[in-house]
Amino acid sequence: MEQLLHTPEGVRDIYHEECAKKLALQNRLHKTLHLYGYHDIQTPMYEYFDVFRKEIGTIPSRELYKFFDRDGNTLVLRPDITPQIARATATLFKDDELPARLCYVGNTFINHSSYQGRLKESTQMGAEIVGLDAADADAEMLALVIDCLKNAGLEEFQISIGNVDFFQSLIEESEIDDETEERLRELINNRNFFGADELLEEADAKPVSRKAFSALSEMVGGVEILEEAKKVAPSKKAMKAIRRLEKIYAILSVYKMEQYITFDLSMSGIYGYYTGIIFRGYTFGTGDAIVKGGRYDHLVEKFGKEEPAIGFAIVVDELMSALSRQKIQISSGEKSSLILYDKERLKDAIQLAMEFRGKDKNTQILQKASDKSLEFYVDYGKRSLAGSMLYLRSKGDVQMVNLMTGEEKIVG
Repeated sequence: MEQLLHTPEGVRDIYHEECAKKLALQNRLHKTLHLYGYHDIQTPMYEYFDVFRKEIGTIPSRELYKFFDRDGNTLVLRPDITPQIARATATLFKDDELPARLCYVGNTFINHSSYQGRLKESTQMGAEIVGLDAADADAEMLALVIDCLKNAGLEEFQISIGNVDFFQSLIEESEIDDETEERLRELINNRNFFGADELLEEADAKPVSRKAFSALSEMVGGVEILEEAKKVAPSKKAMKAIRRLEKIYAILSVYKMEQYITFDLSMSGIYGYYTGIIFRGYTFGTGDAIVKGGRYDHLVEKFGKEEPAIGFAIVVDELMSALSRQKIQISSGEKSSLILYDKERLKDAIQLAMEFRGKDKNTQILQKASDKSLEFYVDYGKRSLAGSMLYLRSKGDVQMVNLMTGEEKIVG
């Protein structure tokens, strides 16, 4: 049987400088989450299938990685961390006073068809507020997203905001059946408004509903589109959704972050558990959103505790791709030192390495092979992300090499 040494489709190894940069980026994002007062939580990589069942409103069952434990229970690799946060909040915080501000980092797994290099395993960093239903909580979450992206190094990006309640009110007013609704959502998510109008005509939807859905194509832009949305709002529910967006925008103006905000009233949410505002972050150099989030006021109650909540996830791999294509450098942190020594200088090399490590300097030691040139070890040092090399020579002196500039000197 042929041994498979490559990774399966949709996953890959990350190593050397790319891995160092990814970890450095995660540390930078993590610090920003902590600056807003969020506390870490870790959830398991796999859960019982029920945590992600259809009624929860997350990833379709066919896209889950499923397996069984020894008792025959169906388990799944997590495709989405938010339902885990909801489960944990309902159980671990059962008797605690809320709100709770939680943040996390973890990998998610979705067994979708791979196209255009799309990964099936991705790293997400996110934050959740559980126990607050207010416009200022929504605005705080958006401000946190914006600060995360700015601190990552992005300068040009937009956070697109919608409201599930506004879109749902249009659906309710149209009085279409479930099958037509599903097809309509798909068409509008793909921004096929002509197809949506034809579908509504075939379904004999109310003319006022057709007009409202047709107007969605123009409801993308700055805060001024909220006034246009009021003209087609079919109910008090829709008007309330628009006023919520207005309040959020006013608070973001206090944060001085309104320049990063656009509105899109055609957004209906990728997950069924969204209940209020939803948002996505976009920038150049990536084919998908780098941030996905929204309010999910009825998700926690599915696990036994009634609490409103809002959260987001940054897709770290997409953010890495965007930063790379925009030529934005990610510092991989402090460079390490390489101590190269002739075999007679082993004791000196170990003592020097211990001294460096005692000063929190990353240090590796390596004995020089007689058949290898110094240039070989210079190249090795660069590949291993070292910033400098000290060569302890058998005759007692030390050759210092700056691997960043190539400068060399001999010291006694």
